[in-house]
Amino acid sequence: MCKSFIIIGISDAEEIHLTEETLRVVEQHHLFSGGMRHHQLVSHLLPSDAIWIDITVPLQKVFDQYQSLSDTIVVFASGDPLFFGFANTIQRVFPAAEIQVYPTFHSLQLLAHRMVVPYHDMHHVSLTGRSWHAFDAALIQGYPMIGVLTDGVHTPAAIAQRMIDYGYVGYRMTVGEHLGNEQEERVTTGSLQEIAAQSFAKPNCVILRAEEHNSKRMIPMGIPDADFELLDGREKMITKAPIRLLTIAALELHDKQSFWDIGFCTGSVSIEALRLFPQLHITAFEVREEGGSLMDKNSKRFGAPGIKTVIRDFLKEDIDKLLTEADVFPPDAIFIGGHGGQLKEMVEKAVHYLTPGGVLVYNCVLPESVTDERIRKDSRQIFEDTAKCLGMELYTPQCVTINDYHPIQILKCRKP
Repeated sequence: MCKSFIIIGISDAEEIHLTEETLRVVEQHHLFSGGMRHHQLVSHLLPSDAIWIDITVPLQKVFDQYQSLSDTIVVFASGDPLFFGFANTIQRVFPAAEIQVYPTFHSLQLLAHRMVVPYHDMHHVSLTGRSWHAFDAALIQGYPMIGVLTDGVHTPAAIAQRMIDYGYVGYRMTVGEHLGNEQEERVTTGSLQEIAAQSFAKPNCVILRAEEHNSKRMIPMGIPDADFELLDGREKMITKAPIRLLTIAALELHDKQSFWDIGFCTGSVSIEALRLFPQLHITAFEVREEGGSLMDKNSKRFGAPGIKTVIRDFLKEDIDKLLTEADVFPPDAIFIGGHGGQLKEMVEKAVHYLTPGGVLVYNCVLPESVTDERIRKDSRQIFEDTAKCLGMELYTPQCVTINDYHPIQILKCRKP
């Protein structure tokens, strides 16, 4: 049976005023749903035979109740139910449902109205029950105006502190609390430092406006090697800028979603990749304990928030368990930056988790250049033989020499 929903957007005002049309909707139905706050606001408008279903987590219990009912369900939601709202959730869970929506202003619209600023170019991000990923991408892309829906973890103070930590300080923040509620509404504007030191009542939302004409951190493509914090100051322990850019091109990251960097060392490949392609979910592996602090220092130095670091041996890591964590996804691109003499095993494990159509890239030096006996054998031959055995499509290697460094071969294969 096709489910039927009518979704009414309301504000946070203590006195809810529905239109004549929505009042008739309420009078003609008996099944209602919404958050507990919504119930408090509209309970006096509901008919005497009303049945109310609280929207609480876990949501699956709510959806099971909806599924068991045959009559139309009237749902109360905040603001515009189609703006990061509950109507989107209903569409996802009940794709065949009939849905009618009666929206009102959402909180970011109300805050823009209080600020008296045009908001047609505002970039919207929801952090409500979500990770930092979309917000981080907005910072890297340098939007001059960003509207943010918050929650109890991603508070205005936490947002401001994250921006400070990663160097995105060219913004002022406006926080709107209890918008639409005449008694409790408050609007505060300040610097990131000022907002980071305060706490705000919930619900709230945030609008960021760039103080400078260009809010994007101007970091060159091909970040200079000398600008990175290096492992024990060793210049050879970094993928050189020209090689880094060629490697990223080989990985085809422009249309990828999940990138794994195995053996990241300084983090240069991950950081450069995220700066160029902010849509990426990046998971970076490194066996050296120092890798964690190096990635932290370098990602903050170059404004690359959100890289997931795993300081453990990739070959010993429980990848299936890792994939249950937030923001870790099966990779459609993998770079092997180090293998410790176990290239064959690493390629086999990486390919196992690579999604169909995904690419694997490995940079190797010529055997005569290698002093470590564990990896002195021709790693190109090992890579190609292993890839062939796994049914991978091999590409013609690129051989590149930079200054006085040994030639590097960029090897690439694709999973069918």
